[in-house]
Amino acid sequence: MKILIINGPNLNLLGKREPELYGHQDFDSYFGNLQFEMKKVELSRFQSNSEAELIEALQKSPEKYEGVVLNAAAYTHTSIALADAVRAISIPVVEVHISNIYQREKFRQQSYIAPYAKGVITGFGLKSYELAVRSLLENE
Repeated sequence: MKILIINGPNLNLLGKREPELYGHQDFDSYFGNLQFEMKKVELSRFQSNSEAELIEALQKSPEKYEGVVLNAAAYTHTSIALADAVRAISIPVVEVHISNIYQREKFRQQSYIAPYAKGVITGFGLKSYELAVRSLLENE
């Protein structure tokens, strides 16, 4: 199975930005570990701070992938355009969040993406990505 992990704004700063919320590990090293752990899966990743680039990645994903793990970061709470892109594609999308968005500010508790996602995983740190990949594999 081929799965694309899409990360939104500021996730390129993992390990540096607010480590008390997001931990000390950068995504590149985590992704390497995830690839090692999930040998049966062909994992790819894409990160952008641009909403337009994230939408394009989602729209093109069914051409090469059978599932998407999406951490839209702050766009989760603001982007109807990203929600529409998730709704428009033919492959399952699992929304993930590193922190528990329900323990944070009220505005972070609203997701425009969740109604169109296969599911939402929140609050398990970087392990949220592995849980999302596993959920996609279970319904393969």
